[in-house]
Amino acid sequence: MRVLIAEDSTLLRMGMVRLLADEGIEVVAELGEVTDIVRVVRETAPDVAIMDVRMPPTFTDEGIRAARAIQDSCPGTAVLVLSQYVEYAYARELVDNARGGAGYLLKQRVGELEDFLSALGRVARGETFLDSEIYRQFMGGPREKYAAGLLTSRERQVLELVATGLTNCGIKNRLNISERAVEKHVTSILSKLRIPSSGEDHRRVLAVLDYVRGTGRDTVAGAAAE
Repeated sequence: MRVLIAEDSTLLRMGMVRLLADEGIEVVAELGEVTDIVRVVRETAPDVAIMDVRMPPTFTDEGIRAARAIQDSCPGTAVLVLSQYVEYAYARELVDNARGGAGYLLKQRVGELEDFLSALGRVARGETFLDSEIYRQFMGGPREKYAAGLLTSRERQVLELVATGLTNCGIKNRLNISERAVEKHVTSILSKLRIPSSGEDHRRVLAVLDYVRGTGRDTVAGAAAE
């Protein structure tokens, strides 16, 4: 795997370079800012571009805008965005613009090597990945409580894994059940929660997150009244 890293913290950037090198992953470029990132991606052709959300000069959303520019101009390169906090709008924008692999990972996971490498591998394979904390942030809200009353315990497990971007095959492996069983659970979940079905994995992730966050078409009150 060939990786580009854009991170303004020299210490974190160097740490990621070392971690990846120890795993046999080649870092083709290291950047402290994202001004020329599209040009560098074109020149180095990495499999994945890893970048911080908040980069110079304003430390707001430079990383997200850079990720979108890569998605638009270099669709053969997957993007993995790192963030200190759960920022739903940024994660949704990243996935909504996905043309290939796209992921949103909390920075604290970088030190948890297995989680970091798993996220990196998934986006490199063209999958969608969202940190599980994005889903868990909304657990306990009215829509999630309503869903809990409709779904079986297994369906709730599957729902969380769908929200993190796992494909049916990935869910099968995680829960040690058949892919046919996963398909049945997913179909049941989408039906019970009235979430539109889609053949695109990242659209399925967005639909589930929108439901849990409460931005979907239906309200809990309206659903409960039926």
